[in-house]
Parts: sequence; structure tokens; C-alpha cells
Amino acid sequence: MHTRPHKALFRLLRRLSDGHFHSGQALADEFGLSRSSIFNILAQAESMGLTIHAVRGRGYRMPEPVEWLDGEVVTHYMGAEGRNYTIHVLDSVDSTNTALMAAALGGAADGTLFCAEHQRTGRGRRGRQWHSVVGGSLTFSILWRFETGLQSLAGLSLVVGLAIARAVNRHSRHPARLKWPNDILVDYRKLAGILVEVQGDMNGPAFAVAGVGLNVRLDELQRDAVDQAVVDLVEMGVTVGRNQLLADCLQELHAALNIFRQHGFAAFREAWLSLDAYAGRAVALTLPDSRSVQGVACGVDETGAFLLCDMQSILRPYNGGEISLRLDGAR
Repeated sequence: MHTRPHKALFRLLRRLSDGHFHSGQALADEFGLSRSSIFNILAQAESMGLTIHAVRGRGYRMPEPVEWLDGEVVTHYMGAEGRNYTIHVLDSVDSTNTALMAAALGGAADGTLFCAEHQRTGRGRRGRQWHSVVGGSLTFSILWRFETGLQSLAGLSLVVGLAIARAVNRHSRHPARLKWPNDILVDYRKLAGILVEVQGDMNGPAFAVAGVGLNVRLDELQRDAVDQAVVDLVEMGVTVGRNQLLADCLQELHAALNIFRQHGFAAFREAWLSLDAYAGRAVALTLPDSRSVQGVACGVDETGAFLLCDMQSILRPYNGGEISLRLDGAR
């Protein structure tokens, strides 16, 4: 859904998510709109995948309570570490990564964070769309600046994935694992995706925008819109609120980034391998030029490159591509 939501939509949704019914007339009076406008705005919410209960004589409400993102609450959960981030909560945006890339080029500071309740054109890797769900996703992007050049950023997306998996695993009995280069899986179903975009000089000032999209609660319609097997936190039995989870993600990211700035990906290799979902599995690697290579997944090297042991038992590193399990299991 790419149309811009009505400017009153999210204020209206926040009112309806308190568990109580609100009459169309009461909402019209509160928001200074006509009853027909209220009806049309809520119809737009339905087209975004939200369920609104409308009962004649009682009014409207959202069936599930929504914990809305709140920068002050996130900062409170982080304690002293909250000062490392400047958090901007956006109701609706084309893409948090696109918006933050533009802000970065305009001089936004290291530690600037955009999180959004709704993305109209969220982006995943290789130009795919990332489906975000109002109240059912955790979608955010962080800006980091580096003086050491683009050449020092190898493996950054793997470090981001590791940090997010660690944050989830604080709360989950079902361990989140990692798929090279930047997916987070539970039982081989996708829980979250990472998109890191970089810009700058090879050896001078550079910046990275790290985008994270995590499934909190998806309904059947939303699952059907995705072209792969997915899982969400609700299905995993994780009940932590989105603000606490975002705070946990930011704490893990901050700790990891401090080490990454000094030591690069090599300092994380063992930790990443311990959560590698594909280690020792027969896989096919589809390269950026669409060629496919088959072999056994053997983890990653010190730079974060994927290691594949091919049919001739030769171990080769690859810096790009997409891996998938080979169902025949042949080695």
C-alpha cells in the first residue's frame, strides 16, 4: 500500500487501541472531522491490513491492544546508554533506510535513529519489498559514521544481525539463528532482515545506515503477502513489548559497534559461527550474476565472507549472493 495515510490516521488508531469502543460522533468531535471522514480514514486502516471492530450503536475499537513506539520510553529502558541515540518515531514513511540516508547526506549525527509504525515501500535486500505491519513489526534504521573509510566496514551487516539475534534471544526459548549475510531465522523461517547501506570514501569519512525489520505479529493475510516462510515473536511465545525490545536491540548494537570499530568483524567470527543456521548443510549459492554454485556451508571467514566447500572439496570465500538449503541433502 503506497498511498499516504490521512494525517489523522495514527492519532485515531492510538485512541482506538485503548480496548474501549468509541462512537463515530465522539471521534468526529474529538478530531474536528465529520463522521464520514472518520469512516473513510478507518477504511484506509483496513486497507493497510489493520482490523478495526465496528459495532452498530457502540462504535469502533482495535481488537488487539497495540504498544505504540515511544522514543522516551525506549530511552528510559536503555538507562545511561540512551544518550548514544537520537530517536525519531515516524508514523508513516516510504522507507526508514531511504529517509535516514537522506538525513545522513544532510549532516545527521552518528546515532540518529528512525523507527516507523508503517512503511509504504520498505526495502529488503536485492530490491525486494519488506512488508511492515502497523503495530505488528519493529522497523528501524540507525546511522553510524566512521573515519576509517568504507574498507573498514566489511562484515558490518553480519555484526548487526548477531546483535539483533542476541536481543531476541534474551526473551525467546526458541533460539534465533543467523543466515548469511543478513537474515535472522527461527527453525529456518525468517524472523527479521537486515539492510545495510554505506556511502563515503574508501579511506576517509564514511557512513552506514543499518535497517532492521522484525516480525512481531503477522496475520494470515500478511503472511501470504511474503514470498518465503516467516515466523513472528507471538508464535515464538515472546511477549516483550516493542519499546523494550527496541531498547534491547540498541544496547546490543551499541556494545557490538564499539568492538567492531576497534577490531572489525574478526572479533565476532566465533560468536557468529555459534548461531550459524546453515553450518554443515548442503546449500546452493546463487551469485549476483545469477550463476549457482553448490556445496556445503562452512561458515564465514575473518572478513565475513561466506565459505563454501564445493563438489571438488575446495573451500572458497564469496562476498555476495544468496544461499538456500538443498533439499536433496547431497554433499
